[in-house]
Amino acid sequence: MQAIILAAGEGSRMRPLTARVAKVMLPLAGRPLLEHIVLRVKEAGIDRFVLVVGYAAGSVRAHFQDGRRLGVKIDYAVQAEQLGTAHALMAAESLASEQFIVLNGDVIPDIDSLKELAKKEMAVSAFRVDDPRRYGVFLLQNGIFQSVVEKSDNPPSNLANAGIYLFKRWIFDELRALPRSSRGEYELTDGLNRAAKREAVEIVELKRWLEIGRPWDILEANAALLPEVEPRILGEVEAGATLKGRVTIGRGTVVRSGSYIVGPVLIGQDSDIGPNCYIRPACCIGDNVRIGNAVEIKNSAIMNGSKIGHLSYVGDSVIGEGCNLGAGTICSNLRHDKGSIKSYLKGEKTDSGRRKLGVIMGHEVMTGINTSIYPGTVIEPSYWGRPAEVIRGHCSSERAFK
Repeated sequence: MQAIILAAGEGSRMRPLTARVAKVMLPLAGRPLLEHIVLRVKEAGIDRFVLVVGYAAGSVRAHFQDGRRLGVKIDYAVQAEQLGTAHALMAAESLASEQFIVLNGDVIPDIDSLKELAKKEMAVSAFRVDDPRRYGVFLLQNGIFQSVVEKSDNPPSNLANAGIYLFKRWIFDELRALPRSSRGEYELTDGLNRAAKREAVEIVELKRWLEIGRPWDILEANAALLPEVEPRILGEVEAGATLKGRVTIGRGTVVRSGSYIVGPVLIGQDSDIGPNCYIRPACCIGDNVRIGNAVEIKNSAIMNGSKIGHLSYVGDSVIGEGCNLGAGTICSNLRHDKGSIKSYLKGEKTDSGRRKLGVIMGHEVMTGINTSIYPGTVIEPSYWGRPAEVIRGHCSSERAFK
């Protein structure tokens, strides 16, 4: 058995985090998203992979190389132009085996369901969701897949397409016959509909499914994955610091006196934490990060090289790489009316569905001292803020103060 992972897209809905980083390389619980997928597939018994790469392909190749570090064999196929999921899979045709699993590069499945899927002849994966309007859903008859119905206001089922498939090599014949969709792309789901007319396609319901499609999904994923990380203290914890629960501290990191950390929390390598800071559960802090005196961080992702100045608060936020929050920066995460927080996807205002959500901050953003940031704010990379600024809405780097 072989796994083909479609990892070529930019992930435009994840901007500004993907403005310079491939979506599949965004960190979750201390590893790139794509590494979580590879390791789960490996644990399900599959050790041969084809990664279909495109956007920022160099960073993917540099990290995974031939797969030996992870105990797998990795080959690469290139989708030079992103023309849809079927087009991406076609890029891997010359490397595909007679039977293979296909996974979207933005979903983390449970291992038992992958094992079950791999035992079938032809199969698709599904996950029951509360709001199926966000997804393409499956129609089935007597437990057999019939067709995919794309996103609609009145979906006919709550069986969401989970983006994992078991195909035979003849699927490429069906994909070559596809016309472009209304979006101008070649859709894998259209090929799946054609396949169902040729052979019975079973449905495997996933027991667990994490989809990383929006920036705040990183927070959900960290909360789910961090409890699975084996706690290790490899850095220095000074006398007077308190660590409670499952806390991981990387090599070269110093946790200074008076710091109070409640797990699950993961802190990477060569970071400087405290003194007298409060890091609450479900925080994932990268390498070379500075957390200053009297800082509080709650349920947030802080990526490599960022600095959170003293007397700051970061709640339910995603902070990109190389950011610098001036002293007294407050990333608020709750509306006065406790309502659902509005944020932005691809520049369009949208309901996040979350009661608590702070800022989504791109890479190399700098805020001035005593900055206040409204809930749901999105800040594009390289934005430079003014002292005592109030930031809200969708802020582009063109508004930067330099």
